[in-house]
Amino acid sequence: MTSIALAPDTGIETGTVPAPLPIDLLRQFDVPGPRYTSYPTADCFVESFGENDYVRALAQRRAAGPEAPPLSLYVHIPFCESLCYYCACNKIVTRHREWGRQYLAYLAREVELQVAQLGRSATVSHLHLGGGSPTFLDDAELGELMALLHRAFAFVPGGERSIEIDPRTVDAQRLSNLAALGFNRLSFGVQDFDPAVQEAVHRIQPASQVFALMDEARSLGFESINVDLIYGLPRQNDASFERTLAQVCELRPDRIALYAYAHLPERFKPQRRIHAEELPDAAARVRMLANAIARLTGAGYVYIGMDHFALPDDPLAVAKKQGRLHRDFQGYGTRPEGDLIALGVSGIGRVGATYSQNAKSLDDYRALLDQGRLPVVRGLALSRDDLLRREVIMALMCRGRLDFDAIGEAFAVDFRRYFATEFAALGPLVADGLVRLSDHGLAVTEEGWFLVRAVAMVFDRHCRANRTRFSRVV
Repeated sequence: MTSIALAPDTGIETGTVPAPLPIDLLRQFDVPGPRYTSYPTADCFVESFGENDYVRALAQRRAAGPEAPPLSLYVHIPFCESLCYYCACNKIVTRHREWGRQYLAYLAREVELQVAQLGRSATVSHLHLGGGSPTFLDDAELGELMALLHRAFAFVPGGERSIEIDPRTVDAQRLSNLAALGFNRLSFGVQDFDPAVQEAVHRIQPASQVFALMDEARSLGFESINVDLIYGLPRQNDASFERTLAQVCELRPDRIALYAYAHLPERFKPQRRIHAEELPDAAARVRMLANAIARLTGAGYVYIGMDHFALPDDPLAVAKKQGRLHRDFQGYGTRPEGDLIALGVSGIGRVGATYSQNAKSLDDYRALLDQGRLPVVRGLALSRDDLLRREVIMALMCRGRLDFDAIGEAFAVDFRRYFATEFAALGPLVADGLVRLSDHGLAVTEEGWFLVRAVAMVFDRHCRANRTRFSRVV
């Protein structure tokens, strides 16, 4: 489905410093909700969707020939050297370095099975290595992985090549080697600079180490550097997080991802090591978020949406200003909407009107590949209603506006009649000043942009039954 051309008036002044968001308003929307890296979200995937469904989707893409847009690739490296208690990622904590090389052998098998369906030298414009910790692999192994991908796919010159970095696993030489391998974007996992917080989550990394790595990365010419932060961690308070924000502003990364910690120990076993009594309460979390928004926008960062900030000249900020933002399983990005091939344990991909996910356990992943099968174990073929609602939700999440006539014409529906229930639910959001409605469209206001998940949730048919499985909007 191609993107719909939408009305130019978003109601959001890109590049300006927004007024402080009222604490009461943030507190009102401190409720669980999806992050919308996809719609429908991954909790809707079903096991009745399997390898054969995925192969059919790949065949349809291959049949499009040269008309098919370039691919994005995601490679999941699940290994970490040590356990971070807050982590909800699919990871394997081990010091067995040989596991990395064994995993590469299985990735090679998966790549060949993908190529058998796609054809060799399919064009790729974006590559992202995530985890776990991709830098668990040593330089030779990362080189082997990149060579494997270059043999199988045709990479667009100048395309995005990004990798997530655990600062504890790299030094200046490793950064130089990553640059030589073609990576041009880095994401450093920082979370918090406060020593007491780092101790509470079992992730000790001095600020001086990160500052030195940032200086080195800049000297090597990396095009964009991101820093991940988390608020709501144990032992955090207003003063400690303000100190971390001040250090991050001094560090001045090109992008900042500011995530809310979701304490779900019943789902994520490592979180059971966090002492619940050390977690900041809801009021403190809301204050930390409000202070962070004010601090970062006051320091010149553009609020991209959700939990992303970027300097005005960063491609992400430019894409927002030009209405070219997109959102997928890696969050906000500049790449156009298109197919995403996911490789490795638990990887989630998108091909055509389908989503697919690989086996979550290493044993299951390897067993399927040993049988010569693609390791897809669940997914979803989107219905017409799913496609319509995806267009609506992604337009809200990425551009902050809807053109009722354009979307209605594209899907052959009367927009107001089709979404009559949703229009009734928009009333409180209009009253709170989060959205503006006209006869022909909807625009998210400046205040509403900070709570855009809550606006998108109005149009989400799937999350109405049980929202407790999601992280909190604030």
